[in-house]
Amino acid sequence: MTIGIGGSTAKIELNKLTNMVTDVIPISLGEYQQRIGKAQQLMREQNISALYLNAGTNLTYFTGTTWYSSERLVGAILPAQGDLVYVAPWFEVSTLSGFMQIKSEVASWHEHESPYQLVIDVLKKNNCAQGTIAVDESTAFFVVDGMINAAKDQKITLAFTSSKGITASCRMIKTASEIALLQRAKEMTMVVHRAVAKILTVGITTSQVTDFINKAHMKLGATKGSSFCIVLFGQDTAYPHGVKEPKTLDTNDMVLIDTGCLVQGYNSDITRSYVFGEATQKQRTVWLHEKMAQLHGFEAAQISSPCEAIDIAARNYLQTQGYGPDYQVPGLPHRTGHGVGLDIHEWPYLVRGDKTLLAAGMCFSNEPMLCLYGEFGVRLEDHFYMTTSGPKWFSEPAHSIDDPFGYEA
Repeated sequence: MTIGIGGSTAKIELNKLTNMVTDVIPISLGEYQQRIGKAQQLMREQNISALYLNAGTNLTYFTGTTWYSSERLVGAILPAQGDLVYVAPWFEVSTLSGFMQIKSEVASWHEHESPYQLVIDVLKKNNCAQGTIAVDESTAFFVVDGMINAAKDQKITLAFTSSKGITASCRMIKTASEIALLQRAKEMTMVVHRAVAKILTVGITTSQVTDFINKAHMKLGATKGSSFCIVLFGQDTAYPHGVKEPKTLDTNDMVLIDTGCLVQGYNSDITRSYVFGEATQKQRTVWLHEKMAQLHGFEAAQISSPCEAIDIAARNYLQTQGYGPDYQVPGLPHRTGHGVGLDIHEWPYLVRGDKTLLAAGMCFSNEPMLCLYGEFGVRLEDHFYMTTSGPKWFSEPAHSIDDPFGYEA
C-alpha cells in the first residue's frame, strides 16, 4: 500500500485538525489606499478618465469591499483624479457600508430608476464625462451595454475599454502581505490533502471524500470550507475536471484530488495524484513523467523570461517522452498553469502565446497534467511565486508515487 494512504477514519483525522488562521494578518487599509493610488497613476499614464469596478474581486482588491455581482448593479467609480464613489441600490447602502474597508460616498438608485444613468451622472459630477472609461473586464455585458446607451441618451461621447491594462497590471504583482495569505491557504490545503489520503478505503464515494475535505478545511479555519473540490478515481482521473457519474474507489485505482480554500479571499489550489494500493509500472512511469514535467516548468521560471517559456519547457520535455505533440493525448491537453490570487485563475497564464515577462511577486500554479483517456491521468499541481532570484514553491512537490507526502523522505 502507498505510504500515507488509507488506514484511518474521518472522525480520527478531523479530530487532529486545529485552527490555522488565528494569527493571519488581513490586508491593511494603507495597502488598499496604495492600490488605488497605483491604479490612478496607471489611468493617467494610459489617458483613462475613470475606472468602473464591478462587484467581484476587482472591487475587493482595490477597496476591500466584498460583494457579489447580480442583476442589480453594484460597483464603484474611481476617477483618474479624485475620490472613489460607490454605486448601489438604495436599499443596499446600509449593508454595503458595513462591508467597506475604503469608506467613501455611495451614489444610490431606487428600483424604478436606471443605475446606468446614475453611473453617467457620477462621471459627469467628477469631470469624467469625456474621454475613455475603463470597465472592469469581468462586468456582465448588460451592464456595459446599459452604460453605453445611457451615455448616448445624455448625448455624451465616451469611449469604453477593458480595465485589464489597469487591474491586471496591479493585481499580477503580489505584495508580501498577499503572498503570506496565499502561503497560509496552501499550507491549510496541504494539511487537508494528507488527512484525506488517510481515510480512503475500498468503496468510498467521491461525495464522501468531498464532504470530508470541506469539513477539514472548515476545521482549519476556512469559514466557507472548500472553495472547490474535484475527486476522481480510476479511469475518471484522465479527465481534468471530472466526469458526470464518478466511480467509487477500488484497489489499485489512481486517485486524483484537486481542492482549495480561501484565506482572506486568497486562494489555494493544489492537486495530488497517487495509487490506492500498488502502482503498476505504467502508473509509475507516467507519474514520474508528470513530476519531471512540473520540474522542467519550474526551472524555466526565471525573471524577465516570458510566461510562455514555462509551458514550452514542460511540453517539450513531455514530447521527448512520447507524449503529444502539442495538446494531443496521451499528453498535456491544457495550459501548464495560471496566475492565482483573489481569483483562482487570473493573469498572467503559463501558456504559449502569453509573453508577459516574469517579475518578482507573480504567483502561479504549475500543473502540466498527463491524460491517458480510458486508462488514468496524473496531475501534480503546486504553486510557486517569483522572487528576484527566481521561483520559490508555496507547496513542496509530491515526493514519489510510493510516498507522495514524503513521510519517509
